Amino acid sequence: MNKVSGKFQYNSHITLTFVLISLAVLLLGYITNGATTNLLFCTYKSSWSDPLTYVRLFGHVLGHADWSHFSSDMVLFLVLGPILEEKYGLKLFLVMIVITALVSGIFYIILYPDNVLLGASGIVFMMIVLSSAAGMKEGRIPITMILVVIIYLGGEIVSGIGSEDGIAHAAHILGGICGAGFGLLGNRKMKGNYENLKQ
Repeated sequence: MNKVSGKFQYNSHITLTFVLISLAVLLLGYITNGATTNLLFCTYKSSWSDPLTYVRLFGHVLGHADWSHFSSDMVLFLVLGPILEEKYGLKLFLVMIVITALVSGIFYIILYPDNVLLGASGIVFMMIVLSSAAGMKEGRIPITMILVVIIYLGGEIVSGIGSEDGIAHAAHILGGICGAGFGLLGNRKMKGNYENLKQ
């Protein structure tokens, strides 16, 4: 059942659960003065023999530096999440989030060992590009998707060149690439497999 009580509806399970967990992580970070965020919810170079390294590879998308960082990610997450959940189903949408988190986490550990990565912005960029691919039919690439890639990812490439603004531009680009890949695969040869994963 989707209903919580009365007229309120828990309408998008993955989306709402992700946002609520991220909020709890943020509040816990405030309470512990960032200790829990640093320990579990951001990724950075650490020993592969440390089990928490693998936790952080996925957990970094739940961590945020502050309320502003959290709210900027979650607004778009709440807007796009329900649409994508409905189109792709709960299981597949969760798989997309997990894959994007893992790809960006490993990328940063290997290529940016001195940097710390946290936040859901890579996931949000994946969702932006993926939602623009939602109208793809018969293998044709929508112009809307092309424009989104040019505007969003092109902007990230330009902004990220030589930038030290503390924004994870590479994670945004990787998220967008993942979204484009999911969109293309979801509307071509993997369409049958996607249908089996839907609830």
